[in-house]
Amino acid sequence: MNTVEFHHVTKNRKDFSIENISFTIPRGYITGFIGPNGSGKTTTIQMMMDILQFDEGNIKLFGASHQDSSIKQKIGFVYDELYMYEDFTIKNMKSFIAPLYESWNEELFQQYVKKFELPTRKKIKKFSKGMKMKTSLLFALSHEPEFIVMDEPTAGLDPVFRRELLDLLQELMVKENQTIFFSTHITTDLDRIADYIIFIDKGKILFQNSMEDIKENFHIVKGKTELIDADTKELFTGIKQSEVGFTALFEGDPALFKPFGESVVIEPASIEDIMYFMTRKEN
Repeated sequence: MNTVEFHHVTKNRKDFSIENISFTIPRGYITGFIGPNGSGKTTTIQMMMDILQFDEGNIKLFGASHQDSSIKQKIGFVYDELYMYEDFTIKNMKSFIAPLYESWNEELFQQYVKKFELPTRKKIKKFSKGMKMKTSLLFALSHEPEFIVMDEPTAGLDPVFRRELLDLLQELMVKENQTIFFSTHITTDLDRIADYIIFIDKGKILFQNSMEDIKENFHIVKGKTELIDADTKELFTGIKQSEVGFTALFEGDPALFKPFGESVVIEPASIEDIMYFMTRKEN
């Protein structure tokens, strides 16, 4: 079962296009959404959330049209910036936001206020970036959504709270079986917690893989420059060469390199490695 389905969605903007993208977000898992800045992550999220209209294709959430108003009750949205009236306090914001949700849980709200150490009577404009992110998270989680959408949630957070946030998300997965869509450029966060990865670049989906498949099939191969010729170059998804050696991304069974013995080193590829080599291919 999928929480979200994109079918051949296209959006043309003045300086950028999303081209015929299709992907799914499986229910009950953490899906990481990666790509360089300007690759189309935020545009894709805005279309999914019905903030931005698309030109072609269709988007389904929970099996229904993404424009179905009842669906909004099931979604918690955490932005990289806090879109709230800056002169408001958390207490003011709650009086506006809580009545919008049938499933608002006041006890849970108070628990997160305490957990995140947030002042409820201080004006939001005086909050740090990290405090604003915690506030966004507070309101997203307090109505117990089935689907949590996060746009760069760890940007600007101190390392301690970043770790706490990732632990919290894993806890939600285990206890509540919520679906989380986590858009970020901090790929090390996803190495820790993601079940699936969707990779977008220049408005196109390059791949959708489970972390299990990524760990099994993507490897970094390192060796001396003399091992590289036109044929061996074709084996790699991306390669970086210097005068003394090469580092390359290989997709497939690394046993292929056994005949080279100790002249090559094979390591598991991180998400950052995959992103780097797929967006910087050398020919």
